[in-house]
Amino acid sequence: MDQNKIGNLIKELRKKNNLTQEKFAEKYGVTYQAVSKWENGKNIPDISLLKQICDDYNINIDDLLDGRTGHKKNKKKLLIISIIVSIILIVLLVSFLVFHDDSFTFKTLTSNCSNFEISGSIAYNKSKSYLYISNIDYCGGKDDNLYTKIECNLYEEVGTVKKKIGNYNYDDNVLIKLNDFLKNVNFNIDNFSRECKNIESSNILLEINATLEDGSITTYKVPLSLNGTCS
Repeated sequence: MDQNKIGNLIKELRKKNNLTQEKFAEKYGVTYQAVSKWENGKNIPDISLLKQICDDYNINIDDLLDGRTGHKKNKKKLLIISIIVSIILIVLLVSFLVFHDDSFTFKTLTSNCSNFEISGSIAYNKSKSYLYISNIDYCGGKDDNLYTKIECNLYEEVGTVKKKIGNYNYDDNVLIKLNDFLKNVNFNIDNFSRECKNIESSNILLEINATLEDGSITTYKVPLSLNGTCS
């Protein structure tokens, strides 16, 4: 998933439809600053918004995630094909849908910790998968501490195995508050898992380590839960 390619494609769609960033933002219930970040490759929309954009502009979700401009096939063109060829294509299409369904399934991730509000999504089919966390907000009270370093790591735990699948760190020699840091944090993980049973059995954990000037470290461990089941 290439954020720059996705951003360029969103910008192209917006301009082709004569929409300003403000109008595009209003259409999808976000700020124009968010649209600007999308188009500059600094962030991408939540998976659910990506799906809505695809539906609105007749784009395949697979193409948008890969930053391609392929449009959905126009079924009306099949009408000009001869009867014999049409029958063959219908048979092939039915076989493809039955035995090779590549449509994406979407599930949302939420925080199990009362101190944090987190929104994220997982999209997967038989060949690709994406895990995306777009918003992390600390709501556990007022934290005016200024930190010298903050590490934000995303882990996948399966049984006794714990694997880091993403990280976002701050170490710029400028003191920063926790929520100011979290505003810029997002995770975009490709090929997280291709099977629902594997996604369901995984425990996703967000771990934040914030270091004060005196060297003391505050650690937050935020488990995430997945909505829905494979059934």
